[in-house]
Amino acid sequence: MKKNSYFSLIVILFFGLSTQAQSKKWTLEECVKYALENNISIKQSELDTQTATIDKRGALGNFLPSINATSNHSWNIGLNQDITTGLLRNQTTQFTSVGANVGIDIYKGLQNQNNLRKANLALIASKYQLLKMQEDIALNVANAFLQVLFNKENLKVQQEQLSVNEKQLNRSTELVNAGSIPKGDVLDIKANLALNRQNVVAAENTLLISKLSLAQLLQLKDFESFDVIDVTSMNEGVAILSQTPSAILDKAKETRTALKIAQTNLEIAQKNLAIAKGAFQPTIQGFYGFNTRISYADVATISGNSIITKPSNPFWTQFSDNKGQSFGAQLSIPIFNGFSAKNNVERSRVNLEKSKIALEQQNLDLQRTIYAAFTDAKGALNANVSAISSLEARQEAYNYAKEKFAVGLMNSFEYNQAQTLLINAQSEVLRTKYDYIFKIKILEFYFGIPIIKN
Repeated sequence: MKKNSYFSLIVILFFGLSTQAQSKKWTLEECVKYALENNISIKQSELDTQTATIDKRGALGNFLPSINATSNHSWNIGLNQDITTGLLRNQTTQFTSVGANVGIDIYKGLQNQNNLRKANLALIASKYQLLKMQEDIALNVANAFLQVLFNKENLKVQQEQLSVNEKQLNRSTELVNAGSIPKGDVLDIKANLALNRQNVVAAENTLLISKLSLAQLLQLKDFESFDVIDVTSMNEGVAILSQTPSAILDKAKETRTALKIAQTNLEIAQKNLAIAKGAFQPTIQGFYGFNTRISYADVATISGNSIITKPSNPFWTQFSDNKGQSFGAQLSIPIFNGFSAKNNVERSRVNLEKSKIALEQQNLDLQRTIYAAFTDAKGALNANVSAISSLEARQEAYNYAKEKFAVGLMNSFEYNQAQTLLINAQSEVLRTKYDYIFKIKILEFYFGIPIIKN
């Protein structure tokens, strides 16, 4: 019996934990943080930053000397000329040669320095790109999150209306049986009820699709049990709306990543032009070379009329005796290279002008976007206030129509019309609410307030 009790306890705990895990509801902050940690696009941008770091190390390497070592060992078999006597002899000789070369750029038209500055700027730009990707993902997640909330609330509206219509159908059937209303009114209500059921199914599908879209942004595999919780408030945007568009614009010029990227790209274009101009200047390279040779053949010498051979000198003796060194500097002056350098300079000038225009366009776009976002946010707030007022009026009209229909003073068509207008008003309140919240998020984003507060 104890074993069965323990087993039952384990089963209860397991299902309890499973239910708890499935019933977890994500907040907007949790969704954004999870997306920033797991989104594939962000991971790709992080790899781009690593690539820029490697490129910077490569630019630093241009200031270091290049060192190359060579080694060679060979066998000569057969009739060979004796390097000592000049006579042809059948012999086997072995040779080992060793060498090393060192080269370093002394002056290269400041190209190495400019390449390093360019690499530093490229690294900064890649970090800005990563930050911009994170900002874009956060905004997309916020938009998808609010869309899920809207669809959830809209589904509730449709379900509540379906419940009301089902009750109304029962009431209307009683009135028909009592002879208070014609039978045709019941048929109209049944048709309207069928339409309500279709609307509920459509709202369920829309909610499921919006959850799927959000889950994909978060890189979640299990989206069926995925759900969110509404912790948003209409009062969150009061502070930002007290600011002026010009104040928000000034703040955005300091914080907007897209503007920083455009400025960095301009500086990179300037360095590219300086690098291209450096090709017209002379270059000076220093070099040093070392080589030696070791022979393993017997050494032949002439003594009188006879040839005497003796073993070759020891390895390290030959290494020292046969060594040779060379060093110096090489000056290279470009005279003509098929207009290659000139074309590179002109191409860099064009790219520089394009970068200037892109920066100017980014400033203009930022100004237009902020003023539009500010206007949209205020318009969304006014739209929500108007929608709430309209809902209150539609609710009173529906209550009045419901009372008249219950006593047979209104036909089913007029009653269904009042009901439809009420549903539309409820949906409009929800739509304007979440539209306002998202536009406030955008306005705060331009003011430097992150989507989530760390």
